[in-house]
Amino acid sequence: MPRSRIPKGRVPAVLIRLGIAVVIALISIVGYFGAGSANPVTGQTQRVAMSVEQEIALGLAALPRMAAQYGGEDRDQRDQQLVDRVGETLVRAIDSPTPWRFEFHLLADPQTINAFALPGGQVFITRALFDRLQTEGQLAGVLGHEVGHVIERHGAQRMAKQKLAQGLVGAAGVAGDGRSAAQMAAAVGNLVNMSYGRGDELESDEWGVALMVNAGYDPRAMIVVMEILRDAGGGGGKAEFFSTHPDPENRIGKIEDAIGQHYPNGVPDGLVP
Repeated sequence: MPRSRIPKGRVPAVLIRLGIAVVIALISIVGYFGAGSANPVTGQTQRVAMSVEQEIALGLAALPRMAAQYGGEDRDQRDQQLVDRVGETLVRAIDSPTPWRFEFHLLADPQTINAFALPGGQVFITRALFDRLQTEGQLAGVLGHEVGHVIERHGAQRMAKQKLAQGLVGAAGVAGDGRSAAQMAAAVGNLVNMSYGRGDELESDEWGVALMVNAGYDPRAMIVVMEILRDAGGGGGKAEFFSTHPDPENRIGKIEDAIGQHYPNGVPDGLVP
């Protein structure tokens, strides 16, 4: 059979697709690694997808939708005032001035055990989790952990990684001209984001301990929080908290280590439990 010939001057379609894919991938990679910004509290250079002002605006824009998803703001003003007071105490305990706008919200959902933070400083705890806490220090442990997410700009960092993953997914789809390549790239992107999130949670635990120590709370209350969450996840299904937070059993040892670094001679008496 005669060989098929490509007319002179015509570039094969597969080479065109590969060239476009390479350009898309390079733009995504350069954009990600070039998005370095110094954290205003820690001073560390981070790859983030937005400025502090954009983080604040994003959090405020998402606030109504996130609150509605969990039944809206809780109507118990006394409990909301407690959440506000503890949260503001922790924010004042941050060693460096912080540019974020922290606000604390008790959500009315009585079933979903969860706490989370949006970029820019919007921090949430559900009624279901709040009612399981027994002391002010335990509430401080939950809120301090979420404040740590904001300080470390974990939301902005994850968005930058997602943007990179989306760019690589697009490049794989163009190059492969099929669904399988895009699906594989998407799976890799999700794996990267998940593993990065686990590290975020442990880092935020360290912040929670540090803020509790600075604010005069007994940091051992955070260990009790882990035990409460562990018990809440037993039996029937797991609390929503576990979909984004590592197993409490795996975090208790790290929390104990962090407490030991602050109090090498033992936790003193007189702290708020």
